[in-house]
Amino acid sequence: MTELTVMDAIGRALFTILSSAAPPLLMGLSVGLLVSVFQTVTSIQEQTLAFVPKIVAVFVSLLFFGPFILGNIVGFFQEMVRSLPTAVIP
Repeated sequence: MTELTVMDAIGRALFTILSSAAPPLLMGLSVGLLVSVFQTVTSIQEQTLAFVPKIVAVFVSLLFFGPFILGNIVGFFQEMVRSLPTAVIP
């Protein structure tokens, strides 16, 4: 196993992590931004108003993007398992 092979595997792992985590994070970020703008406009400073919609949005995005995320992770795992014999025995 060469350094190039390890760096390539690490790069693919990081890309898989980022592409799997991006949908729920972006959904939570956008809902949090909308809620904070709403709170600023209406001068409502309730903590649960900021927290609950973000949690609901993240759960909904996990339900919606769940198949994509799972397929992404399973595809990466299958690719790593297929490349295992060439990585161990050059």
